[in-house]
Amino acid sequence: MSENVYDILQERGFIAQTTHEELRDLLGKEKVTFYIGFDATADSLTAGHFLTVMAMMHMQKAGHRPIALLGGGTTMIGDPSGKSDMRNMMTKETIEHNAMRFKEQLSRFISFDDDKAILANNADWLLDLNYVEFLREIGVHFSVNKMLTAECYKQRMERGLTFFEFNYMLMQAYDFLELNRRYGCTLEMGGNDQWNNILAGADLIRRKEQKNAFGLTLTLLTRSDGVKMGKTMSGAVWLDPEKTSPYEFYQYWRNIEDVKVEECLGLLTFLPMEEVRRLGALQDAEINKAKEVLAYEVTKIVHGEEEAKKAQAGAKAMFVQGAASEDAPVHEYPKAQLEEGLDILTLLVDAKLCSTRSDARRTVTQGGVSVNGEKVTDFKKVYSSADFDDKDRLLLKKGKKSFCQIKEEN
Repeated sequence: MSENVYDILQERGFIAQTTHEELRDLLGKEKVTFYIGFDATADSLTAGHFLTVMAMMHMQKAGHRPIALLGGGTTMIGDPSGKSDMRNMMTKETIEHNAMRFKEQLSRFISFDDDKAILANNADWLLDLNYVEFLREIGVHFSVNKMLTAECYKQRMERGLTFFEFNYMLMQAYDFLELNRRYGCTLEMGGNDQWNNILAGADLIRRKEQKNAFGLTLTLLTRSDGVKMGKTMSGAVWLDPEKTSPYEFYQYWRNIEDVKVEECLGLLTFLPMEEVRRLGALQDAEINKAKEVLAYEVTKIVHGEEEAKKAQAGAKAMFVQGAASEDAPVHEYPKAQLEEGLDILTLLVDAKLCSTRSDARRTVTQGGVSVNGEKVTDFKKVYSSADFDDKDRLLLKKGKKSFCQIKEEN
């Protein structure tokens, strides 16, 4: 192996905490089998997952073997870490469908050929557990007093923590033990909010197998106000192009805060660190060049070079030339509805350019909205298909950066 992947991850800003100092030496000397878990709570991975996927890609590139663990079993309970309320219960069928979608997406980033990576599903060992045997074999190693000091439980104690969720740490620790027994997995990686769960798994392997297991947590991608990155007013930023178009995906990274550009370039692209630091040091209007590079590089990894070029061209057409772009997000209405007409507030909310009608009304009143290049001053204004431009659409613009095309359903 060439450069130690631990040093690469550290320099690029991935590493939050590790269980052992020896982990660096281990990663430099041996081919390590490691795992990251993905609870299948939706039918697509999000921008939040993408950071962990990038870490997996760096590890695989350095010769280590990833296990992507789909949470077909744990998703049925739900992780209380970082949550203020209990997760909605999901059916087994929904979870299985979501897990299959995760598998498809992960295969775009990780090579599963020739045993280079493993895809596992904890439903295989969790769903048929005998509860009494599980308590005797696993539960006996967990101190309730110690568990209650864990951050993931502490912050839920005031609102109420169910015994159902309290089991989650045992389940995740058992996953690590099972993967250790089945595949020789010695390292668990995950977001920094998983620290206590990862410690529990490493400790369980030490007790049951009398050998070392390691943990490494990854930086959580947050805005400067502490909110997790990858969320917009209209919801999550998805890796599925059907849920978040490549153009919207590009725009999300193009519009992040200036102070986060260098961090995101290090974590979410493969650009050399000298280039990351050079771009991160740009000031004032120049930082926009760095944002364009970030948006292009991340979109290229997730959606491919062709889509990244289209998204970049679309964005430039909008912002530089003020021209209408084919790649801007589209919202469609039935023909009859468009012929009848829709008021501007409805259009803005449906297009997700504004969160509520009152937000839309305020934006129009303040002069921040235009349709087909003309400023809208009347918040009661109604538009119909008779107002379409020569490309058979209405082009909504909010401020300088947000656009949406209103079209008729095919």
